[in-house]
Amino acid sequence: YMRGIERRIAARLDPKIHYVASVFISRWDKAVMGKVPEHLRNRLGIAIAKRTYKAYRDLLNSTRWQKLAKAGAPQQRLLWGSTGTKDPSARDVLYIEALAAPDTINTIPEKTLLAFADHGHVKGVMPVDGGDAEQVLAEFARAGVNDAALAEELQQEGAEAFDKSWNDLMDCLRSKSEQLKKAS
Repeated sequence: YMRGIERRIAARLDPKIHYVASVFISRWDKAVMGKVPEHLRNRLGIAIAKRTYKAYRDLLNSTRWQKLAKAGAPQQRLLWGSTGTKDPSARDVLYIEALAAPDTINTIPEKTLLAFADHGHVKGVMPVDGGDAEQVLAEFARAGVNDAALAEELQQEGAEAFDKSWNDLMDCLRSKSEQLKKAS
């Protein structure tokens, strides 16, 4: 994102590009479900989010970013996706309660939003210093979870899923277009 903005500024183009960086939360926990001790159940996604938020806040405080902001670039926002709880034994508002943070977007599924309106409570905002993220991630490492390798795997799976959805959409549009041509 920053390299792209820097290139736009160097080319004397408008740096006002709005963009999000998406992190899919529950996919982390789903990937390790049944593979880690019970006390780690449903904790990986939130720990990854805390680590990511710390890195994000650190980046916004960097000299490099401050220079871009002064040139008019809007800050990139973090988007928390996949925030519906996949584990039926977990609180249905688990991720929503944990992910409140300034300058973030949460794509809350309707069912989860209604549950939160009914009985959810934000206990505070996500810590800018990452809170207990590194401690929790160290526990996962001791349990045999390599978060960097898992990140690559989840990113690949996510890209393939989005590609499939895009191709399905294009196929649907082609089919509808052909139907309309035949009808006219």
